[in-house]
Amino acid sequence: MSDLATMVNTGAAVLAVVVLIIRFKINPAVALVLGSAYLGLTAGLGTEKTVETIATGFGDIMAEVGLLIAFGVLTGVMLQETGAIERLVQALIRVFGVNRMPYALSLTIATALQSIYLDVLLVISAPLARTAAAKMDKKGTARMATALAIGGECGIVLMVPGVGALALAGLLGVPLGKMLLFGLLLVIPTVTIAVAVMFFLFDRGWWNSERDEQPYPADDRPTGDAQVRSGDGQPDAGDAELPDGDGASGAAGKPADSGGVAVAAPARTRPDTPLPLLMAPLLTALLLIAVGAVLDVAEIHNPVIEFLATPVIALLIGLVGTSIVGRRSVGIDRIQRCITTGFQESGQILVLTGVGGSLAATITVTGVGDILGDYFTASTAAPLLMVWAIAAVLHIAVGSVTLSAITAAGILAPVAPALGIDPVLIALAAGAGSLFAVHVTSNTFWLLQSLMGQTTRGTLKTCSVGVSVASVVAIVLIMPLSSAL
Repeated sequence: MSDLATMVNTGAAVLAVVVLIIRFKINPAVALVLGSAYLGLTAGLGTEKTVETIATGFGDIMAEVGLLIAFGVLTGVMLQETGAIERLVQALIRVFGVNRMPYALSLTIATALQSIYLDVLLVISAPLARTAAAKMDKKGTARMATALAIGGECGIVLMVPGVGALALAGLLGVPLGKMLLFGLLLVIPTVTIAVAVMFFLFDRGWWNSERDEQPYPADDRPTGDAQVRSGDGQPDAGDAELPDGDGASGAAGKPADSGGVAVAAPARTRPDTPLPLLMAPLLTALLLIAVGAVLDVAEIHNPVIEFLATPVIALLIGLVGTSIVGRRSVGIDRIQRCITTGFQESGQILVLTGVGGSLAATITVTGVGDILGDYFTASTAAPLLMVWAIAAVLHIAVGSVTLSAITAAGILAPVAPALGIDPVLIALAAGAGSLFAVHVTSNTFWLLQSLMGQTTRGTLKTCSVGVSVASVVAIVLIMPLSSAL
């Protein structure tokens, strides 16, 4: 088959996936498998080879990141159940004060809290953010809403253990410790600069409280440690079709209410359980992964540290530690129930990540990577811009940060060796592109509108423009690294 025909069929497969999701409301995991099957058959792989490639790609990526995603989600639901997140936000307000709170909260969400689904994290944090906003000198709602949007969305795809970052690392073969270190180095300046840019715009008249904010009924005010629940009382990421942590529903026109959010009773913890103790297991796990990456770069070998720093073992330590502390805080029965919930919530994201691996494997076998590699050279920043652009276009079409990042990485993963660019940069560029133009197809958009008391006009500013600024800032910071690595 000619190179042109291969590229046309690849483009048709990706377009078909988007159309199936948007127009026909097909589950994204099913749509990705159908796209992979179409590409394999049209590329001449035959039925047996096509099915084998899809299954092998799924299994390979699950072996790489399946346990990591499961452990991260389970740790997150336990931290939610113990009320650790609410207490952490309250502590940030006390330490930094209300006027510096947007920076502190956005950076904390983007780095330390990525084991929590974003929709759930927003519902937990929003009441405290509203309280802080009311006490600020000026434009408090705009500042806090922007901080929540930028910090939450950036963390998903740039920072381990965000589900998008885990999936990108697995698809592109990036060591998790390396993804953690580079993600941390990127997400801190990206979030800080993007928040500062938005505050600059707000201070120069871009925010109109009368038109960009709406009354917040007292009887609809979220309080305490909330959970996102569907109508049947089961946890559901804001009625999102994809519980991937970015709140992407894949359906435009979400009602401007709470998006299916019902506020559960506050989680009660024993007063003698310090907040540092609740957070210590997760932070220990991340520290172990980071230490392992540093020692690997320094070529220092210690069998014990290498074992403990293995991402699966490190996150397992974090999971077990959080479970032990959680039992002491809220009792074994509540921890057991939330673990069951965690398994339910992690199911679709595991399948989605797996079929992303199927698409990447099919593209590899068809030779698209070799074809695209001929068009780019490692001496320019064009390949990273292309990765960013592909992810951005997919996100505008599909509305899911995680899905667009995974699909873009799946398309570009076979190209990585030919480009001569470190795969971690391709992963970060795909993540950055997937942040561009979070809009009305995202459930996060409607959650922020409702929970932060904004109009649609105001949410377009704080969420759509704010996260897009972060997307552009991130790729600008990534591109110079292509010549340094």
